[in-house]
Amino acid sequence: MELKNIEEIQNIISVVNKGSIAEELDIEVGDILLSINDKKIEDIIEYKFFIADEYLEVKIQKKDGQVYIYEIEKEYDEDLGIEFINPIIDRAKSCRNKCIFCFIDQLPKGMRETLYFKDDDSRLSFLQGNFITLTNMSEDDIQKMIQYRISPVNISVHTTNPDLRVKMLNNKNAGKLYGIMKRLADAGIEMNAQIVLCPDVNDGENLHRTLNDLSKLHPHVRSVAVVPIGLTKYREGLFEAKIYNRDSSLEVIDFIHKFQQKSLDNIRTRFVFLSDEFYVMAQKKIPSYEAYEGFVQIENGVGLICKLEREIDDYLQKTFVRLKKQRTVSIATGKSAYAFIKKVSSKVMSNVQNLKINVYNINNDYFGHTITVSGLITATDIINQLKDKNLGDKLIIPKAMLKSDEDVFLDNITLDELEKKLNIKIDAAKNEGADFVKKLIK
Repeated sequence: MELKNIEEIQNIISVVNKGSIAEELDIEVGDILLSINDKKIEDIIEYKFFIADEYLEVKIQKKDGQVYIYEIEKEYDEDLGIEFINPIIDRAKSCRNKCIFCFIDQLPKGMRETLYFKDDDSRLSFLQGNFITLTNMSEDDIQKMIQYRISPVNISVHTTNPDLRVKMLNNKNAGKLYGIMKRLADAGIEMNAQIVLCPDVNDGENLHRTLNDLSKLHPHVRSVAVVPIGLTKYREGLFEAKIYNRDSSLEVIDFIHKFQQKSLDNIRTRFVFLSDEFYVMAQKKIPSYEAYEGFVQIENGVGLICKLEREIDDYLQKTFVRLKKQRTVSIATGKSAYAFIKKVSSKVMSNVQNLKINVYNINNDYFGHTITVSGLITATDIINQLKDKNLGDKLIIPKAMLKSDEDVFLDNITLDELEKKLNIKIDAAKNEGADFVKKLIK
């Protein structure tokens, strides 16, 4: 059949899970969801809200054009078992800000096409954990968040000073943030916040104001992550930003630790957490496992080193292996994780006989040496810096170097292509202790 408009295309079913309600009703891949309880479904949030009911009338258009209405009785919150070609059904909303720290504005040409799209969509925040600024939302969008209980959401705050936020985001609506967050808190919406810290811009007194303002919205604002600005070498015509060094990182750590203590006394949580990069830059010990309070902002690089080391230690406590023959494995990592990976590799070699691990620090020539995290290493730099090395039996890379749903690097080179260039088997290890150790010894 011929599809006539974009709304139909967005609602095409791409997956029917085995054993699901949809499979029992003979709903098929390629069918189109038209409505639920006479309500046209415009995005994934509406879909999830309406399928929570115990009785549904689901209108489906089959591939031959026939339309059927399925009457469904089910358990509350039981899923139908379908997914869509477009996971949010609607088009993703793009960001119209021109943030002074925006990483996408600092990308060179020739990378994966999807990297150049700036999303600022509350649905992606709810579904995938993306951070949103709330500046690109209409009043209807905000009302929908409240009506459909879109929670939790992740919000890029940066500052609660209205005038400063307008300047940092280059959006005249940016100063309305705190009022919107109050409305969401009053409606019971849970939020996690992020602050990209820029030296001499939103730190110091501005950071103190921001954290005080956000703590007043606790417990609805559950946590705040503070991460340093990242600057590539592609900043021609952009804001003249500074980066953090050892001394300035130490100042930030000292300030945050004092604020954490005050928060523990007042609201019984540290509330704000620093990304690992600050501790690495300051050459200061990472906080304890308990200090991260469940690692609520792990995707922001907050506590990643601490969590991974604990998991590796736990796995090694029950693992002692003697390999049948000598085995050499290499690991490629970024500068910020190099010392840590060397440390845990020594632990692994102590528990695994006949295993030698070489750890290689990959300098980020592609983006510039101010970028030190492993997740921003490209295949190009790995090739250029390891092509003449004896890598042994296998090369391990962090899975964070690859696209989440595909084995391709930021520079659009696939994992298979990298294996051929280096003539070696490559495994991508998750940021999880057992997987890391298993990849080394198997």
